Amino acid sequence: MARRNPTPKEFALTSAGIFGGFVGLALISFTLYNRTNQPSWIFYVVAVIVSVLLSYFVVFRLLDRFIYRKIKIIYKHIHDLKLGKQELSDYKLDLGTDIIADVNDEVQRWAVKKNKEISRLKELELYRKEFLGNLFHEIKTPVFSVQGYLHTLKDGAINDDEVKYSYIDKAVRNIDRLEQIIEDLELITLKESNKLELEQTSFNVTNLIKDVFDALELQADAKDIEFGIKESCDRAFTVEADRDKIRQVLVNLINNAIKYGKEGGSIVVGIYDMGENILVEITDDGIGIDQEKMNRLFERFYRIDESRHRSADRIGGSGLGLSIVKHIIEAHDQTINVRSTVDVGSTFGFTLKKINR
Repeated sequence: MARRNPTPKEFALTSAGIFGGFVGLALISFTLYNRTNQPSWIFYVVAVIVSVLLSYFVVFRLLDRFIYRKIKIIYKHIHDLKLGKQELSDYKLDLGTDIIADVNDEVQRWAVKKNKEISRLKELELYRKEFLGNLFHEIKTPVFSVQGYLHTLKDGAINDDEVKYSYIDKAVRNIDRLEQIIEDLELITLKESNKLELEQTSFNVTNLIKDVFDALELQADAKDIEFGIKESCDRAFTVEADRDKIRQVLVNLINNAIKYGKEGGSIVVGIYDMGENILVEITDDGIGIDQEKMNRLFERFYRIDESRHRSADRIGGSGLGLSIVKHIIEAHDQTINVRSTVDVGSTFGFTLKKINR
């Protein structure tokens, strides 16, 4: 058990007792030395009591002043950092407690909190650097590609009809990609500044899923991937949400399932009644995701496969898809989660508010 420091009152009382004892011994010694004019025992008792009370008052007042001038300042600085500026007179200390231990505990708690904040700031600084580097790369690629195509056309390729139309088409595709990056960043910025407006309506989410299947049918056919809705789930589920933005969520998740799914595989969507909410799960049988990458999955520009190369002729997404998905779902006050096993597949699930009909 840790040794407890004496409280100021205990210290003052102990000091007073010791001092009173010395006074008593001094009086007794003086009486024994001077045998004439010996006072009565009442005098001894009163003298000891007075000396104890006086010493207690003096020691306690000195400790009181020391604590309020020294330790109270420590409290003030700690609370200034934790709660904002306050007047020193607002701080009250109980001198009947172990103040040194209290201050020590308070400082340790404050130090732990500050260390966590410093670690968090370092993480944010690293994230900021990575984000700026990724943003530069994502914008630089289409801009440099367009620049290259235009300079080639300017240098004479515009006279070759086959090359001309091919380069114009590639330039347009890169400009479209740049526009997509800007629009996605704008959506994220609106969400983080609480300015993202939702046009919520009631709609059948099952029908919306089927619409997205139809829209992405060509991409799925290119990898011989089959779409399907899980048995017992192919019925009407009515939700209240922004239909266009939920469609964007479904397009991003299903498009990712196609991109990382295996040739000849399948993508199955399950829809479940969770009481107040509807749970939508999109499952693929693709490459899966390493557990160490799961925590960063919804970061902007984060890519599961960092070796995936994007050339001028291979136009990919903005790298913001999953971040967009997370922001849209959270804007609806709902949740999104993911579970995955490498070489088995992944399941992304999100909830929407249910409407009973």
